[in-house]
Amino acid sequence: MTRNHDTRGDDRTHGHHDVDPDVAESARELVGGAGWRNPSEAARTSGLSRREFMKESGLASLAAAGVGSTAGCLGGDDGPPTAEIGYLPITDSAPLLTGYANDHFADHGVDAAEPTLFRGWSDLAEAFLAGEVNVAHFLMPMTVWMRYGDELDANVNVVAWDHTDGSALTVRQEIDEWSDLGGGTVAVPFWYSIHNVILQLGLRERGLTPRTDSSADAVGDDEVNLVVTPPPDMPAALENGSIEGYIVAEPFNAIGELNADGKILRFTGDIWREHACCVVVMREELVEAQPEWTTDVMGGLVDAQQYLRGNRSEAARLLSSEGSGLLPQGPEPIDRALTHYDDHQPYLDSGAIQNADWDIDRIGFYPYPYPSYTKELVRRMRETRVEGEDAFLDGLDPAEVADDLVAYDPVRTALEAAGGPPAFDVSEDDGYERQETIRF
Repeated sequence: MTRNHDTRGDDRTHGHHDVDPDVAESARELVGGAGWRNPSEAARTSGLSRREFMKESGLASLAAAGVGSTAGCLGGDDGPPTAEIGYLPITDSAPLLTGYANDHFADHGVDAAEPTLFRGWSDLAEAFLAGEVNVAHFLMPMTVWMRYGDELDANVNVVAWDHTDGSALTVRQEIDEWSDLGGGTVAVPFWYSIHNVILQLGLRERGLTPRTDSSADAVGDDEVNLVVTPPPDMPAALENGSIEGYIVAEPFNAIGELNADGKILRFTGDIWREHACCVVVMREELVEAQPEWTTDVMGGLVDAQQYLRGNRSEAARLLSSEGSGLLPQGPEPIDRALTHYDDHQPYLDSGAIQNADWDIDRIGFYPYPYPSYTKELVRRMRETRVEGEDAFLDGLDPAEVADDLVAYDPVRTALEAAGGPPAFDVSEDDGYERQETIRF
């Protein structure tokens, strides 16, 4: 059912977008489209700084050529655009996929094309920059990097939260404490990810130093080496002993439990309460040119999230390889990711859940992007080590990022039309403002 998108082939289908092949190739190089290499990784291997790498990869010419131009997908005299959805095969994408599979978008008058599956964040970012997809989900920290990092200036807008929580730190059976990770290696899906942020928070909390330089020097007992690894490769790496653990979105933690002799050391939502991981993004130009259409897309998303909250096992089968095939996994790990949490006593016994009083789900769904989260995230990103240059973070004002990066009106309008925050069991007083809670 899905188009399994290979960005390295010569014969690519771009749907209704006409993308210059040279521009697309330049965009692919910019975001590391070959496999899972991101700009900072390529910079390391080439001996360039991140800024130098981005200049060498033709950033200035990309801007001149209109990389990321939405000219072909803004709509016009013929009506609003088609929603071209790009996603990764993780449960974070469930609202977008359910919105398509259950016709929630269609119910709001949105013509949605069959979603396009991408293998990695780099490939998805390339397609987004090149205008091949106009609705996508990205890691929230990734959107900060894309909009403000060096000269990239991607003009990305966060238009909604795709979900909350939905990630965990999965480790080998012999790892019982964070301190047991010392001297070892832990995989993260992307440097600019909430996974990297929370992992490093936890390591520092326990006196461990994160290493991101990938040097040949031996890792000390009080250090943990971090490596970027594709999520589908993480369970196998854990099983063969090449890493001590990985922190990632579902269902790969469930797969680690079921198939790779792994166990959950800690759920990320049990550290940072109801944090956003993936968010729904559009180009700023599209949001401004098509406000009603954007609101309609948000209406479909809100309806899909409500469906997911009330029909978790049904949704797991719908999205799985035995249903729509939008997710390549079978229903068992997806169902585990959507349902298996606070009623599972071993998680309480092991310490994977330490804040049971929070009364949250393994993965939650709420669309409104709290400004407090964006502000706190920017502050925490400044403390997080990545490969490559990250000096741009020092110049960011968290409040200004929260105002500039996020387009609030479309999703708020859609949420109010669906019954407001109480439709998601959130009080009106807490629906649009909150305080961030981080507890170890």
